[in-house]
Amino acid sequence: MSSFDHEKLKVYQLSIDLVVLSDKVVEHLPKGRAYLADQLQRATSSIPLNIAEGAGEYSKLEKCRFYRMAKRSATECAAIFDVCERLRLIEKAQYEKGRDMLVHIVNILTKLAKTTE
Repeated sequence: MSSFDHEKLKVYQLSIDLVVLSDKVVEHLPKGRAYLADQLQRATSSIPLNIAEGAGEYSKLEKCRFYRMAKRSATECAAIFDVCERLRLIEKAQYEKGRDMLVHIVNILTKLAKTTE
């Protein structure tokens, strides 16, 4: 079976793993924190979606734009994780794993964006 360009990128696979982790985090958020759940789900899903769009572009400028959008979504996720951690809504292990994944994702996306400028 053939694959799409984005599926070959490690950052895409890692961002899908982040979506799975954030889904587990959202499952445990209290009902009164639906705004955080919604924002986290939107931001995490935005990362692989933008990576896929960028990988599918021919224009280097457009590739870079999508990778930068994915990076912004990743930093937004980091802030949401920080809010959840400060409000004691996330387990320490999930927080640390999410942060580690996000740092890795941001680093890769930064390099991808710079190489496609």
